[in-house]
Amino acid sequence: MERYRILKELGDGTCGNVYKAINTETSEIVAVKKMKRKFYFWEECINLREIKSLRKLNHPNIIKLKEIVRENNVLFFILEYMEHNLYQLMKDRQGPFLEEEIRGLMSQVLQGLAHMHKNGYFHRDLKPENLLVTNDVIKIADFGLAREVSSLPPFTDYVSTRWYRAPEVLLQSSSYTPAIDMWAVGAVLAELFTLCPIFPGESEIDQLYKICCVLGPPDWTSFPELRSASRLFDISCLDITPANLSDVIPNASLEAIDLIKQLCSWDPLRRPTADQCLQHPFFHVDMRIPRPLGDPLQMNLSNVGPEPNLELNLWDFGTEKDDCYLGLTLAVNPSPSCLDLFPAKMAGKSQGTGTDMLFCPGFQDHSQQSVFWSLFPPDHHQISTPVDSSLSLSFSTIPHSTIGAPQSTGFGMTSLQTNFLEHPFLAMSSSFQQGRCL
Repeated sequence: MERYRILKELGDGTCGNVYKAINTETSEIVAVKKMKRKFYFWEECINLREIKSLRKLNHPNIIKLKEIVRENNVLFFILEYMEHNLYQLMKDRQGPFLEEEIRGLMSQVLQGLAHMHKNGYFHRDLKPENLLVTNDVIKIADFGLAREVSSLPPFTDYVSTRWYRAPEVLLQSSSYTPAIDMWAVGAVLAELFTLCPIFPGESEIDQLYKICCVLGPPDWTSFPELRSASRLFDISCLDITPANLSDVIPNASLEAIDLIKQLCSWDPLRRPTADQCLQHPFFHVDMRIPRPLGDPLQMNLSNVGPEPNLELNLWDFGTEKDDCYLGLTLAVNPSPSCLDLFPAKMAGKSQGTGTDMLFCPGFQDHSQQSVFWSLFPPDHHQISTPVDSSLSLSFSTIPHSTIGAPQSTGFGMTSLQTNFLEHPFLAMSSSFQQGRCL
């Protein structure tokens, strides 16, 4: 440990003390966890669950173990340093987090948790103190109670901090699953909105009572092997009216309330997995799009000639009454071959002092029909059917956004054919370099 100089103590835990330190050789700031118990053999060290799990789990949202040092029978973990933990951030807040901030933090936690569960471990002690934050990055830490998913019961019934302990653990179940981590995620998610614990029990009995006050008494079929748990049976016999979760967390959206309800379910089998949580509407409330689009700008620069063509491709996204808008992408296509696709639907050619435009409307009221408008030089195919109208594009922001696409914008068409488009539509604008097509 002569390479590390301790700067200050960060925390005192059950199993060890954590310090901020600096590597005197590299000047790297690290966290040093000094274990309280003595380790007389190296085999004891490498067989610790915390070391085995951290060595196996390599993910941006899981704390990284850099080195293990045993000196004078004292074991040290050298870990990457993080500036804060989530509890400190909540305690120091002057006001509640924005839902967008909560979404960003919890999506990272769930990604780390999904990686952990897929690789055969569950944490068993998720709480704000064990979620470390630097800037906008959050990482799961303290794997002292981590265990392999494949481990055979019985499991210890004293895991996790009480406020984040799942009911099956409170009821002394010896065969719980990684669903206990999902309960803790739900409790942390609720706390991020209110900045105070949602189930602040003062004892295990009081903890169960606090849960009943929010969720209502459980369905006993959720705990068939725990019907003899008199502590919960006595509580559930009380006349308890469950709270409206929207009243308990008034600043949470309906999507957030729904996710918390699912995570904080009495029945472990009803709790979503980490991967399922990431698909929940709470994480996609500002990313609505009926059908995924490909690359909105399909350009092959090596084939672009001196006068490239500009295509506007529109797709009717659906036939539902409320699904009456179209998506628009812009693409540069050097070939005028699309004219051959719709020879019978040529509307004509605009007249004016600017670039001549050829309109090829092919829109029909079918969900899979495509429409192409292509802008070509006036000599292509010698089409000269006059059109009295013109096309004007006026872009303005529309309060919609999409997954994997730029900000949506709208445009208007003036003086075109009668009933040319009968439905309102949205346009996905794509940036491209200015060229002669404009």
